[in-house]
Order: sequence, then structure tokens, then C-alpha cells
Amino acid sequence: MLYGFLVTLFVCTCFLLMLIILIQKGKGSMGIGGLGGGTQLLFGGSGGQELFQKITWILGALFLGGSLILALMKTSQRIGAYEPEQETQQVSHNGPMGNRFPTPAPITPAQEEQPAETTPAAN
Repeated sequence: MLYGFLVTLFVCTCFLLMLIILIQKGKGSMGIGGLGGGTQLLFGGSGGQELFQKITWILGALFLGGSLILALMKTSQRIGAYEPEQETQQVSHNGPMGNRFPTPAPITPAQEEQPAETTPAAN
């Protein structure tokens, strides 16, 4: 339950981080932030770049911390659920590929003395 909630928050953080990065005006005036000139009026003379940079740093820190926390939670779930099976493995002395051909079953003296079955003749 908690893990699913944290994953949802992490995905929302990722989308917000992508949006904020795309809105920012780059050094070469490229990106979505360079298209609108109205940001200067809304956020002051600098166009809000300082605000966007602070939000980017905060979201970046949340992204790194969230990924670390989710990785640790997933690892602890796997370790707690791991229970090795108590199976014994048969050791083959025929090389790494094992025995390629089935070995015939040994014939016991009781099997040799049994007469072969005959079918009655059809009239």
C-alpha cells in the first residue's frame, strides 16, 4: 500500500520535473520557455528563472531521494520474500552438458526368465 503510494508520488514528481525543465529558458534561447515572452511580465524582470531553478533543484532532490527510497523498499521486499528451496541436485559425471543419451535399465535375472507373450492365432 505504502509502496504504491510512493510510486505514484514519484511518477508525479518525474512529470513535474520534466515540465519545469521544458518551461525554463535555455542559454541559447531554445526550448518551450523561449516561445513565450509573457513570462517576464508574470514573474518579474528575470522572467522567473531563479524561481524555476529553485523548483528544479527541489524536484531533482525529490527525484533522487525517491528513487533511492523506492529501490531500498523493493530490495527489502525481495529479501524478505526469498526462501530457497531445499532441493538436492543430482551431480552428473558426464560433463557440463549432462548425459545426452538415456542409459538403458539393467536387466535383472527375473526379467530374462519370463516367456514372451504370444497372441492367439485368429481363426
